Amino acid sequence: MTQVDILDAARERVGGYKVDVSRGQRVGRVSSEWFSRPADERYLSLSDLFGAVRGRTERSRTRTVESAAIRVEASRDDAERLALMLPGSDIPIAPTHWSFGQLAGLVGAPAAYLRQLPAPLAGINLQYGLTAHRAEQVKTLEIEDGRVELRAVTGPDYGRIFDHELVAAVQRIAGNGTGDTRWKVPGVLDWSTGVYNPRVDITQDTTTLYASDRDVFLFLVDDLNPIEAGRLPDGSPDLYFRGFYCWNSEVGAKTLGMASFYLRAVCQNRNLWGVEDFDQITIRHSKYATSRFAHEAAPALTRFANSSPMPFVNGIKAAREKIVAHTDDDRSEFLRKRGFSKVETGKIIETVLAEEGRKPESVFDFVQGITAVARDKTHQDARLDLEARAKKLLDRAA
Repeated sequence: MTQVDILDAARERVGGYKVDVSRGQRVGRVSSEWFSRPADERYLSLSDLFGAVRGRTERSRTRTVESAAIRVEASRDDAERLALMLPGSDIPIAPTHWSFGQLAGLVGAPAAYLRQLPAPLAGINLQYGLTAHRAEQVKTLEIEDGRVELRAVTGPDYGRIFDHELVAAVQRIAGNGTGDTRWKVPGVLDWSTGVYNPRVDITQDTTTLYASDRDVFLFLVDDLNPIEAGRLPDGSPDLYFRGFYCWNSEVGAKTLGMASFYLRAVCQNRNLWGVEDFDQITIRHSKYATSRFAHEAAPALTRFANSSPMPFVNGIKAAREKIVAHTDDDRSEFLRKRGFSKVETGKIIETVLAEEGRKPESVFDFVQGITAVARDKTHQDARLDLEARAKKLLDRAA
């Protein structure tokens, strides 16, 4: 056994393993969340997260009201104070920044402009819009927390899925998200060694469980149970693990959605590296959103959590074994027939040669070359197009 083998074995005993992140896609969605969340939006367990979002639901109420019956009140003594009086209540309701923008949008008023006006003048304009609002009805979400606030205002057919419903669905497969089941907050990649360590303390710097007054976002992995799907050029195992993230907004800031995938590592700033088999579903908060969540999204999450990795492993194996090119002409023809330009074709072949030390021969070689080229694309649409074409090749090979 060489010194390198001894070192790798020692790392494996403490829970780390070598990974090759030069392959597959890089997905930055989780990293974007990680960068943007302040301390009070970070949670260290699913139970803490559930408690927070469930608590605000218990303090909230929703109802449908006539828009023309809403009264806007402004104080001459406070140029920035604006309140709403809703039918059936004699308590003034303060709109949040978000709900004020929604309300202005519903009646066709420019929210950014109204915010610059003194409250009395803004109130006059908003009142006119509400009185003339042709849709007639709006749905409100109000919360009482010391004072009554309007968290959201939407159309009457808005299909609200509360944030705690999504968190509860994740808890059914992931427990507390801290390692009490196979699903947990991810570990971290050591760039200096190429070793991924799945065992790190969950702190505000490492957590991937987030919630704000507008949304919730969760990312969990099964990184204590890596899967071998073939071998790397040096003969070492190509290791993956499963992961998923999901999101929701009960105030209309975004859709509900979930993405599932296999990946090779998560770095310190929560970029996902070496992603394969990425799949995503989204649900708009339309009239039947709650039914779709119950019958589509939640079951899909459970199926992925409990599924066998063998279809994925067999697909990778089939793509590695399917040789489609022996000569330079074969390589060019294979890519050009699949819609790649002459420039893209040359770049894909050169990338595989640089990263693998040989020109592409198998479907898997071409897929890795395409995804590597996609990573360098600065334009999101171009990157997503290449990644989708790579996935299509891999699916066909499987």
